[in-house]
Amino acid sequence: MSWISRGLIALASLILIGVFFVPLWKITLWAPQYPEGLSMYIWVNKITGGNPHDLYNINLLNHYIGMKPIKPEEILELKIMPFIFGFFIVLGLITAITGNKKLLYTWVILFIIIGIIGIADFYRWEYDYGHNLDPRAPIKIPGVAYQPPLIGCKKLLNMEACSFPDKGAYIAVVSVLLGMIAAGIEKFRK
Repeated sequence: MSWISRGLIALASLILIGVFFVPLWKITLWAPQYPEGLSMYIWVNKITGGNPHDLYNINLLNHYIGMKPIKPEEILELKIMPFIFGFFIVLGLITAITGNKKLLYTWVILFIIIGIIGIADFYRWEYDYGHNLDPRAPIKIPGVAYQPPLIGCKKLLNMEACSFPDKGAYIAVVSVLLGMIAAGIEKFRK
């Protein structure tokens, strides 16, 4: 591997450390009783509110329509994701040190596959919360689901839900793009 490719994969791996310090995703709800909005940040290992009581208030709103409460300690993905990102950091650094092209291609392909699986899992998570509602909920409207959008904004009764990637997701995208550039350099290098 060229020194440029080694540097790129090392940089791609090192910037992934940033996902441990910033949120990956942000979901915001606006409702008449919360005109300033309620925010929920999804991190690599936790879920927090934008303000101290936001997650509590989101769960309170969700209760009225029959959604399960969001309990970060019960979400398996939040226990697994730190190890997945840690794996990519270590594998990328090993690739940079050894200069092994096969490891470089493996890193890129696995990162893309895990990214697709992660987005699909997040969609499934949102679908489950928005569709599997408690039939004893105080507010029931037949045929209405409350799944927030994967990306973008959506009107849900008298609320608007917006869901967008946050800083951590952008760090991951930059990381995989750097890895892809390194792989492309090696693929087309004489």
